[in-house]
Amino acid sequence: MVFFGAVCLNAETPPVKIWPAAVPGGNAGIGEEHDLTTWLDPLVADKPVIHLGNVSDPTITLYMADAHNDTGATVVVFPGGGYYILAMDLEGTEVCEWLNSIGVNAVLLKYRVPRREGLPAYAAPLQDAQRAVGIVRSHAAEWGIDPKRVGVLGFSAGGNLCAELSSNFTTRSYPRVDAADDLSCRPDFQVLVYPGYLVRDGEGYKVNPDLTVSADTPPTFLVMAEDDPVHVENVFAYGMALKEAKVPFELHVYPTGGHGYGLRPTRDMVTTWPARAADWMRSRGLLEKN
Repeated sequence: MVFFGAVCLNAETPPVKIWPAAVPGGNAGIGEEHDLTTWLDPLVADKPVIHLGNVSDPTITLYMADAHNDTGATVVVFPGGGYYILAMDLEGTEVCEWLNSIGVNAVLLKYRVPRREGLPAYAAPLQDAQRAVGIVRSHAAEWGIDPKRVGVLGFSAGGNLCAELSSNFTTRSYPRVDAADDLSCRPDFQVLVYPGYLVRDGEGYKVNPDLTVSADTPPTFLVMAEDDPVHVENVFAYGMALKEAKVPFELHVYPTGGHGYGLRPTRDMVTTWPARAADWMRSRGLLEKN
């Protein structure tokens, strides 16, 4: 069992490895974890973005909401980066801070990248995501969180990882490690921000066959810009699949904004999505205090 000491409110706790022994599949040839950002990388809202690469030892970092504001809801955050790198600040730490501001506890997952040769891009990250959600639920009493209000939020490839987790929660994709793996890893809700890989280009923008949308898929919030080069059809197709499965969802599409803005405000209205997501969570009773 992964062990956490006393939780320090209003702050992040030290990162904790999610695999107490060997990481499934090993880490041969991955190289040393480091920030791959260069001066050539574009700024977002006039600020640089961390591009963390060569992640071979996944961790979770807990961010607790202020005690007076804590609703008991928790969101596991999956940064994006095409399954090559992780945008750890833009789509990670900054998101956790925003969640805390609305009374939601946050858990930042640093999952394995880049893609492992010979496997689907999401294969190793899915193992990390399944493990992380189980660990969060296993610490519900200790952290004072509601195990029935544990959601996920992901950007770009992280949004795809949310959808993969919401399709693959009945059986773990790795051998059991400890009691945390006996708990459900199904998210209670999911927030997908400019998600990628939900459809296959050139196939009529149908939902990727790797994904299963059913009545058991969690309620979903979707947001994307129409001019996103990753293609807005990702959220259209996934939204239609949710509708057919009678899964509650909310979809916001804005005319401009492109891709990779995180929640940093710009002149594009798509960057107001955090307020819409908070409204959605509130409307579903997710922000009510225990």
